[in-house]
Amino acid sequence: MSGQLKEVRNRIKSVTSTQQITKAMKMVSAAKLRRAQDSILQMRPYAEKLQQMLSNIVSSASGDMDLPLANERPVEKVLLIPITSDRGLAGAYNANVIKLTKEIIKEKYSVQHAKNNVTILPLGKKGYEYFSRYGFQVVDTFWTVFSDLSFDNVRKAAIYAQEAFLNKEYDRVELVYSQFKNAATQTFVSEAYLPIPKVEESENKKSSDFIFEPNMEVLISELMPKILNTQVYKAVLDANASEHGARMTAMDKASENANELLRNLKISYNRARQAAITTELTEIVSGAAALQGS
Repeated sequence: MSGQLKEVRNRIKSVTSTQQITKAMKMVSAAKLRRAQDSILQMRPYAEKLQQMLSNIVSSASGDMDLPLANERPVEKVLLIPITSDRGLAGAYNANVIKLTKEIIKEKYSVQHAKNNVTILPLGKKGYEYFSRYGFQVVDTFWTVFSDLSFDNVRKAAIYAQEAFLNKEYDRVELVYSQFKNAATQTFVSEAYLPIPKVEESENKKSSDFIFEPNMEVLISELMPKILNTQVYKAVLDANASEHGARMTAMDKASENANELLRNLKISYNRARQAAITTELTEIVSGAAALQGS
């Protein structure tokens, strides 16, 4: 019985230590989430307006204007940019990004030769490890972006994708990431990156009202790469906030589960202790009765 009590005590001690870790990780994630949330909420309206403006300009551009980043061609080679985190313990966050990427490969592109047709440019260690392990073609240059998250580092990955598209190494580029809603909610989406998507005619009625100074060609050649760089940076900030929100939620749930487990372990410990005390009393009473009888 003493061995059983010792085992339960050790388990209680282990669960208590684990709960202290999960509570600390929750507090750290909450602090990081606040900063990441402020960054994406300030960035998102600006980036989305730029994307909308770029799509409108591309849609209203005259046919004789050369816009290589907006040229549509038959899709043979695809570059997918899944944005995961560097660390785990964030619930199903990374698994959902990877799952969506695999679904896109399966449903939108050639299934039989998917690994030959699709190249992965992972941003984040978890995505890099997964797609490298399972034999996908992986661009292994930019996956450390979260170790020093800045616009300049993200811009390098965006420029690589733009130059590869211009060189016809890829016919389509897509972003796969998680849009941050709140600490408990993330929406996993895929977003067309290149060629630059055009708006529908019904949505483009007012696009021809722009007045360009200087001319359209100069503005587009200057603004287009910058807006595309901003689009990738916005997706990375979204993913960063989503990661901290998912981790905070996961650690909060883990702490609650530890409380429930501790409650059950303490009940088991008290029952075992009471049983041990009852057994000892019974042995004492039996021994006293035996002495009296002799």
